Amino acid sequence: MADLDNRIPVHVITGFLGAGKTTLLKRVLRDEAFGDTAVLINEFGEVGLDNLLLGDLEQEAVLLKSGCVCCTIRGELSEALKKLLSQRESGEIPPFRRIILETTGLADPGPINSTLAADTVLRNQLKPAAGICLVDAQNGLASYESYPVWTDQVAAADRVVLSKVAQAESAQLDKVREIVQRINPAAELISGEIEPSQLENLFVGVSGGKQWRPVQIQSWLGSPAFSAFTNKQQPSGQHLDGIASFRLQLDGELDWTCLGIWLSLLLDCHGANLLRVKGVLHPKDSEVPLVLHGVQHTVYPPELLTQWPKDERDSYLIFITRNLSEVTIRRSLQTFMESISRFPAPRILNG
Repeated sequence: MADLDNRIPVHVITGFLGAGKTTLLKRVLRDEAFGDTAVLINEFGEVGLDNLLLGDLEQEAVLLKSGCVCCTIRGELSEALKKLLSQRESGEIPPFRRIILETTGLADPGPINSTLAADTVLRNQLKPAAGICLVDAQNGLASYESYPVWTDQVAAADRVVLSKVAQAESAQLDKVREIVQRINPAAELISGEIEPSQLENLFVGVSGGKQWRPVQIQSWLGSPAFSAFTNKQQPSGQHLDGIASFRLQLDGELDWTCLGIWLSLLLDCHGANLLRVKGVLHPKDSEVPLVLHGVQHTVYPPELLTQWPKDERDSYLIFITRNLSEVTIRRSLQTFMESISRFPAPRILNG
């Protein structure tokens, strides 16, 4: 199946102050492998561009020696992105094939994803890409205990990078790693210094889009973390101050239209507490599965995979929630499907 989605991927980098966002951005801005990249940052001064400048494109944009276009965000994010796209189209700045967006330390990634999905211009030209969250191994526990948005950042990420691993005590590292895996078992967890050869791989993949490969889907469906945190010795999902992560398995084919309506209603009622939802679904009469992905109030249009990620053809939904239990979601889904679906409702198995 040909991939005709030519929209530009947008990678969001989150992380608290001191977690290493600036260090990562400096490496990106210097690396020629990112010469076809536009990077939106908060302040030029924080990343020290003095020795990297090739020329000023305008007051808020510079062209770096690596070929990367670096811009500061002024005002609304949507307007900054539209201006960037307009300058690309007019030739004012070099063409780029991806965007990396830096957030402030206390930024909730949910509204950022909503911005990309809600604006027609942006939705037609941009697509959400693999999100990266940097977590300070030394201070991550304190941030988790003090700031609820820390959990939101971890939950929304596709990849979590543990920084300052060498400086952290063993007990600190183990505890932070455990919390991250409990909040977001499906995320790829990377510990320690990122090698130069691995840097570009951080920005590979579209979050929930057609660039998801079956092997990637398999990795989060079969995550060892889910096995560890949903075993028979304890309730399915782990609760950390109201945070739960769990996986529902639906036996056989399902009515996608019905499920889509239910999911929309669920988001409308509980979107702020649905930190993350992923799914690989077996629609009735379809030879290939659908993949869906959402953050808080926003669920992106589902995409077709070219093949099944597993031999079995059940459907799976993965949730990360706050103060919203697995039992509540399970009962809601079962009741809705039995009442509305044109077809026999699939059994919801243990995740």
